[in-house]
Amino acid sequence: MDRRKSQARTYRLVRHCIELTVFLLLIVFVMRMGVQNFHIDGPSMEPTLHDQEYILVNKAAYLLQQPARGDIIVFEYPLNPQQYFIKRIIAIPGDVVSVIGTTVIVNGVTLHEPYINPDDPYNPYQSFKQRIIEPDEYFVLGDNRANSSDSRAWGYVPFQNIIGKVMMVYWPIGANNLGALPDVSKVFAHVHQ
Repeated sequence: MDRRKSQARTYRLVRHCIELTVFLLLIVFVMRMGVQNFHIDGPSMEPTLHDQEYILVNKAAYLLQQPARGDIIVFEYPLNPQQYFIKRIIAIPGDVVSVIGTTVIVNGVTLHEPYINPDDPYNPYQSFKQRIIEPDEYFVLGDNRANSSDSRAWGYVPFQNIIGKVMMVYWPIGANNLGALPDVSKVFAHVHQ
């Protein structure tokens, strides 16, 4: 009788360990599908994101909602899908955007962007007016406007190239921007389609 009880306990313990392992593997799989880390290589998003930082990206962010103006996204570079870029969405499908010198205008509203690099606001690209953003495409800019390869140089980001929305900086620990990114929705509050 004791032997049967001992075997039953062992069976339950083994079964419990197997169930727990499968459950944990499922959680890791779901997390990996929904969240991914990325390494920042370059200064194009200074001062918001710094070279050599690590960020977490929500890959499920745009399953139920569309990307919004002000979101920082990771995407496959349209001219070479093997490269990943990190930029801020400035204009969404249907928007009319102009970049005149260092001034950005979306749907007739001049943006006052506190997140751009104030030490280097220079625009190395040619100014343009009244570009209409096509369906399923996004106009993106780096926060370090003088040192960013972005939509001013190579065009728009197709929706299918977007990997996800940057959620937070998690490394290095001593970074001045560690944690969740600031909400910049007020910059775009008066921009309407």
